[in-house]
Amino acid sequence: MVTNTASDTRNVPFRIENPELIPAQRYYDPEFFELERQKVWPHVWQMACRLEEIPEVGDYVEYTILDKSVIILHTKNGVKAFHNACRHRGVRLVTGPGNCRKQGFICPFHGWRWNAEGENTFVFGKQIFSEELLDKAEIDLRPCRVEFWAGCAFINFDKTASSLPESLGPVADRLNARNVDKLKMDWWYGTVLPTNWKLAMEAFQEGYHTMKTHPQLQQLSAFGNPYGTDAEGLTPNRNLNSRQAVNMQVDFLARLGSGMGGMVHDSEVAVLEKLRDMDVPDDPLEATMAFYAKAHEEITRDGLARGAPMFDVQKVSQDVEFHAVEFMFPHFFLLPMLSAMSSYRIRPLTPETCFFEIWSLVLRPEGEAYETPTAPTILPHDSPDFPEIPRQDYSNLPLQQLGLHAGEFEFMRLGKANEGMISNYQRLIDGYLAGMAPEKLARASQIVNAGFEGPILDIGF
Repeated sequence: MVTNTASDTRNVPFRIENPELIPAQRYYDPEFFELERQKVWPHVWQMACRLEEIPEVGDYVEYTILDKSVIILHTKNGVKAFHNACRHRGVRLVTGPGNCRKQGFICPFHGWRWNAEGENTFVFGKQIFSEELLDKAEIDLRPCRVEFWAGCAFINFDKTASSLPESLGPVADRLNARNVDKLKMDWWYGTVLPTNWKLAMEAFQEGYHTMKTHPQLQQLSAFGNPYGTDAEGLTPNRNLNSRQAVNMQVDFLARLGSGMGGMVHDSEVAVLEKLRDMDVPDDPLEATMAFYAKAHEEITRDGLARGAPMFDVQKVSQDVEFHAVEFMFPHFFLLPMLSAMSSYRIRPLTPETCFFEIWSLVLRPEGEAYETPTAPTILPHDSPDFPEIPRQDYSNLPLQQLGLHAGEFEFMRLGKANEGMISNYQRLIDGYLAGMAPEKLARASQIVNAGFEGPILDIGF
C-alpha cells in the first residue's frame, strides 16, 4: 500500500495519511479552503480560455479564480495575459468578454487608458504624479504567465512554477495524437453547484457509480461490468449473438452521445447507424472488434470527406493508450471516445459551492460557418436542459455535500484499484499546501494527470 510518509506534509491540516481514506473536512472546512486559495490556486496551471473565444486581434475574455481576475487578450503579437487591475488605484478594468481594438481599456474611475497590447496610452492630469510613478514599466498592464495547449490558454500566477508541458506530462501526448488542438466548441454550458469543487471533480474520476447513477449505460454494456453482477436490478447482457452485440455497441455509443451531449458527436452517430448491417464474424467478441475497426475507419473517412482536420482513429486507437476520461490537475478534463470530446472545467467559489462548465468539442472543417459560443449558457444545476448523464451526476452531488455534515462521517473510503485518481490528486494538493519544490510538484502532476478508473499510485511523496 502507498503511504504518506514524507515529513513535508506533516503540518498539513486534514492531511491524507492513508491514501485509501480521504478526510471529510477537506470538502467543507473554511480554513482548509483558505489554504487552497493561498497555496494551490496561485501556483498551478489553469485552463483560462479556449483560444476560439478570442479569434480576432483585440478580442479578450476575463478569467476569474476566487478573488483573482486575468484578462486573456489577443494582441497583434499573439495571445497575452494581464492582471485585471488599473495600475493607478486597482479598479477591475473588464468584466466578461469583449473587443478593445478600437478604444482599448479605459478605467471607469479616473480614465486611465491602455491599448490592445496592454500598454498605457493616457494618464489624466499626469503632472500631479511624481515622474517615477509613471515609468512605462510601472503603468503598463502587469503581465500574467500564459502558455498554450489543446487549443486553450493556460495561466499561472507563479513565475517560478514548472512549465505547462513539464506539468502535463504524458497526457499531452495521448491527446495530441487525437488532434486536441484542432477541436472546436459545439456548445458550452455552466452552472453553480452546491458542492465543494473537489467533490464535483471526483464524480468523473471513477466509473464505479455507473451501475446505479447511469443505469441506461449499464444496461447497454454488452459484456457486463468489471464489478460483477451482484447489484440489485443489474441484468448482465449475456448470450448475445454477433448481430445483437454490434447493435448494442451502436446503441451504447448513441446513448453515450445523447447522454453526454458531445462525447460521441451527432455526426459520428450518423456514421455508426449505417454499420448495424455490416458483415461480422459469428463470435460476438470478434464481431465487436470488427465493428470498432470499421467504425474507426468510417468516422475517419467521413471526417476527411467533410474537410475536418481528422486523425486516423483506428491507428491512434491501436498505437496510443486510451482513457475515456483524461484529467489535467487541478481542474480540467477532456473525455475522448472516437474523434469528438466532451470537456469539463471546475472552479471553487466557496468551501461548499463551485462553478462547473461543460463543453461539447468536435473536429469541424476550417472555415465552416458556425456560431461559436462566446460565453456559457448558464443553467440551474437541476435544469432538465442539461444532457442526461451530467444531470444524473448533478442530482447526487448536492446530497453528497449534505451527507458530509450528517455526523460520524470521517473519511471517504476509496477502492484502491479503481478510485485511485481521487487519492492521487488529493495527495498532490497536500504537496502544494506543504510548499514543496516546483520540480517535485511537476513530477507528481505528471503522474496525477492520468486516466479514468486508475489505481492509487506513488506520486513521490
